[in-house]
Amino acid sequence: MSTYTAAIRIRARAGVVIAMAAFLGVVAFFWPFLVAPGTFGSNYAPLLIFGVLLVIVLCVVVSEIAEGGINSKALAMLGVLSAVNAAIRPLGAGTAGIETVFFILVLAGRVYGPGFGFTLGCTSLFASALITGGVGPWMPYQMFGCAFVGMLAGFLPRVAGRGEVLMLAVYGSLSGYLFGFLLNLSFWPFSLDPNSSIAYLPGLPFTEQFQRYIAFDLATSLGWDTGRAVTNLICITLAGPAVLTVFRRAARKARFQAPMRFARRDAGAGSATG
Repeated sequence: MSTYTAAIRIRARAGVVIAMAAFLGVVAFFWPFLVAPGTFGSNYAPLLIFGVLLVIVLCVVVSEIAEGGINSKALAMLGVLSAVNAAIRPLGAGTAGIETVFFILVLAGRVYGPGFGFTLGCTSLFASALITGGVGPWMPYQMFGCAFVGMLAGFLPRVAGRGEVLMLAVYGSLSGYLFGFLLNLSFWPFSLDPNSSIAYLPGLPFTEQFQRYIAFDLATSLGWDTGRAVTNLICITLAGPAVLTVFRRAARKARFQAPMRFARRDAGAGSATG
C-alpha cells in the first residue's frame, strides 16, 4: 500500500506556481539576510511582501482548481479539515507554546500528499485568522509556515507500522521548532532596540547577522517552541494511529484520482421482450 494517496495532483502549471510561492515564501522569511540595506526600505518591504504573498497563495488554489488538480471530493476534504483545524486552534491559543493545529496538518500531508499539505496549511490558517480576528501582517508568514510543514510531511520516506508514527512524531516535534524559527523572522528586524546585541543590524555580514538571530531566537522563543514541539509529539503519538487509519479509509472510499467514465446506456435494455 502506498504511503499517501495524492488528493491534489500536482501538474506542470500548478507545480510551477507552487514552486514560485515556496520560493517567495523563503525570500519573505529570510529577507533580512538576503536583501542589501536600503534596497527596499525597512518600513514598507514587509507590506510589499505581504501583498504579493496573498496573491501567490490565491493563485496556487485557483490554479489547482482550474487545472482539475482538485476534484469535488478533494475540495470537500480540504474544506472539512480546514474547518476542523480552524475550530481546534483556539483550544490551545498558543498558551505556553501549546498549538493544536499542527498534528492534523502533519497527518493529512502524510496521507494525502505534499500538494494537499501545502494547500491545507494555507487555508487552515486563513480560516482561523478570520474566525479569531487574527488578520494582520503576520498572517501570510503563519500561512506559509504551516504550508511548509504540511508539504514536507508529504515528502517523508515510506515507513510502515509503528515506525511511521514514530517518524511523524519526531517530524512534528522538529516542525514545532522550525515553525517558531521561521515566524520569528517576520518581526525580528523591527522588535528590538538597534543597540541590542541580538537586534537586526543592516549591513552586517551574513554569519554575524545569523548569529544575532540565533541568539534572539533562543532568548525569546525557545520555551514556546518547546511547548509546541511537545504538543505535536504527544498528539501524534496518541492520536496518530487512529487518525491515519481514518484518513486512509476516507482516501480509499473517495478514490480522489480515479478517472470518471460515462457508459453509453443501451437503448434496448429497458424494453420488454416478447
